[in-house]
Amino acid sequence: MKEITLRKSQNSDVETLANLRAIVLRDDLTRLGRFDEEKVRQRFRNAFEAVYTWIIEADASFVGCIAFKPTLEGFLLEHFYIQPLYQGNGVGSQVLKKLLEQNDVKGKRVTLNVLQGSSARRLYERFGFKVDREDPIDVYMSVKVEGVSSTVVEGM
Repeated sequence: MKEITLRKSQNSDVETLANLRAIVLRDDLTRLGRFDEEKVRQRFRNAFEAVYTWIIEADASFVGCIAFKPTLEGFLLEHFYIQPLYQGNGVGSQVLKKLLEQNDVKGKRVTLNVLQGSSARRLYERFGFKVDREDPIDVYMSVKVEGVSSTVVEGM
């Protein structure tokens, strides 16, 4: 596996990332009867904050994105999308490990939601995320990060 790096996104990345979201979520949202290509993109545009969004790269090639936003209790992890070509190759694990090992995350709660039936749920469970609640569309999960210490992701 190539070395995965994270770089801060820019406002100009919004359309590339909105398109990636539509590609990645298509199957799960279709299965749930909720896929509308334009709404999927627009929801991303409405929530996008470049300051909290990171571009995932492997050897300077675009692999995906992730947003990691501060909250009152810790952090909200959202918009974690990896291009299908790179899925299942450990990219998600590498990125999640980098984020959760940051010194300023230690002792904090990280929350997220994942679509019902999404294979991404297994990744989060491997990192200790537990279900807080769920509805017919989403599973809301969180983990309190304990005892982790590492170098902060560059630029974070």
